[in-house]
Amino acid sequence: AVAGSTVELGCSAQGDPMPRVQWHKERGDLPWGRHEVDREQTLRLYAVTPTDAGTYVCTAQSQLGTAAAAARLHV
Repeated sequence: AVAGSTVELGCSAQGDPMPRVQWHKERGDLPWGRHEVDREQTLRLYAVTPTDAGTYVCTAQSQLGTAAAAARLHV
């Protein structure tokens, strides 16, 4: 990604009951005040900086178990 741009990372989880989805960053926190997660569980990072680079993990959890997917961001 280009510094200053907005990045979107998608996460699709389905099930019955619907799993709870959470995003986190490995080795750090999500950028405070510069991120949001929408209804479709897409993580948006605004005005990215080089410190935002890293691995972001989407975790879906329900009574039936847990699944996770990771995406690596380079700025």
